[in-house]
Amino acid sequence: MPQVAEKVIDHEMLFREPEYQSLFEKKKAFEFNHSDATIGQTVQWTKTEDYKLKNFARDSLVVNPAKACQPLGAVFAANGFAKTLSFVHGSQGCVAYYRAHFSRHFKEPTSCVSSSMTEDAAVFGGLNNMVDGLANAYSLYKPDMIAVSTTCMAEVIGDDIDAFIKTSKQKGSVPDDFDVPFAHTPAFVGSHITGYDNALLGVLRHFWDGKAKTTEPLVRVPDESINFIGGFDGFVVGNMKEIRRIFSLFDVKVNIICDPSESWNTPTDGEFRMYAGGTTKEEVIAGLHAKATIVFQEFCCEKTSKFIAEHGQEVVTLNAPVGVAGTDKFLMEISRLTGKPIPAELEKERGQLVDALADSQAHLHGKRFALYGDPDQLLGYAAFLLELGAEPTHVLSTNGTNDWAAKVQALFDSTPYGKGCKVYPKRDLWHLRSLLFTEPVDFLIGNSYGKFLERDTKVPLVRLVFPIHDRHHHHRYPTWGYEGGLRVLVMLLDEFFEALDANTMGIGKTDYSYDIVR
Repeated sequence: MPQVAEKVIDHEMLFREPEYQSLFEKKKAFEFNHSDATIGQTVQWTKTEDYKLKNFARDSLVVNPAKACQPLGAVFAANGFAKTLSFVHGSQGCVAYYRAHFSRHFKEPTSCVSSSMTEDAAVFGGLNNMVDGLANAYSLYKPDMIAVSTTCMAEVIGDDIDAFIKTSKQKGSVPDDFDVPFAHTPAFVGSHITGYDNALLGVLRHFWDGKAKTTEPLVRVPDESINFIGGFDGFVVGNMKEIRRIFSLFDVKVNIICDPSESWNTPTDGEFRMYAGGTTKEEVIAGLHAKATIVFQEFCCEKTSKFIAEHGQEVVTLNAPVGVAGTDKFLMEISRLTGKPIPAELEKERGQLVDALADSQAHLHGKRFALYGDPDQLLGYAAFLLELGAEPTHVLSTNGTNDWAAKVQALFDSTPYGKGCKVYPKRDLWHLRSLLFTEPVDFLIGNSYGKFLERDTKVPLVRLVFPIHDRHHHHRYPTWGYEGGLRVLVMLLDEFFEALDANTMGIGKTDYSYDIVR
């Protein structure tokens, strides 16, 4: 083999060496035993209208869904509370996936423990795992709160999490008054946004409704504060900083309910921080008394929004505002709820974003985009594209509901740029592949998994959806607010200009438009 200590070849070039190429050819012949011509014919057929019709007719198979499972969202939610340890009742392998998924996106360690259920727990139940697991987590990691969620195994066998936690306390795993909110998050239904919703609801219910009926429920005494819930957001590090800045400019007392932004943005200064930032218990309790709650992700927080409304608060639900109109609505709701005028600094930022749009809108006008991701996020992006005069031609969400699809269609119907645009709820990335071949677009907005679509269809990918594993630090910049709108605009323009340069690079052939000035 060509790899030697004196000259280490990076993997990018190593596997191009003849020894590896020979291995690959032998492996291909052994595994497939089909000619290149046959494979090529089949691949070409998968790009046709005939194949698309067959693809969209399937109803019992999902191929590469654009979503993750419920417990992933529950771990995200738990990470947003101060000195809280996420405890997943299930197998060790599941938790390893959640930790790795977040760590690869945020480039930060993600603390999460497991009850390590194995075959015996699947037969006899996981009570002993819960008793031992809570005791170990409490003594080793010294959290102020442990947030429990579940995986497939625990849900299939029907473990009673409430009873298990109470039994664990009776056995001395944790003190009787130690806070252990919980949520059932079966991974075989819903998605990561469902898990986020269930877990967040579990925390609020724990503190507001009497800690699993072990104390008296809290009594609401309304005040003038405002709650803010951002929902499951892969850009939370940049976005939450922007949200806090906006509320501070209004001089409004705000309770940020679930804020993992500091946990995934710790400094390198010689100190390991297992817990950093997050919503405190006092802020969760204070949230009950708030005048109103602003929820940025309507379809991510349906149960939580209903629960808050049932406790006497006005709940304002938005859809991950991006750009001018979305941010306008958000700021006007703050102004309406508080009676305070929109700060002059934010008005100036609005004008600066409008100026940037005017400078660059001509380049994106009429360009066709395909988008996939979470429901609220796609509503925000689609609205912003329409502001630019671009066309969100295909908007696909595996965890999008029919109600969500109707809202997206109403958005399309509100502007001539939405004519011909279509929304696809409960569809996956293999459906999107067919669309990209049969109804081509100019650009694709999605996450790192879209790079295979980009390679296959030659549609440039803009990475604006969680998770982003193959690029670094996108999560540190906002996508919400006027500042976030500017960031999204720059990302769209950068990809457009990169594609334009790539298409006009041929010397003496296409370089008539290979310009220094754009």
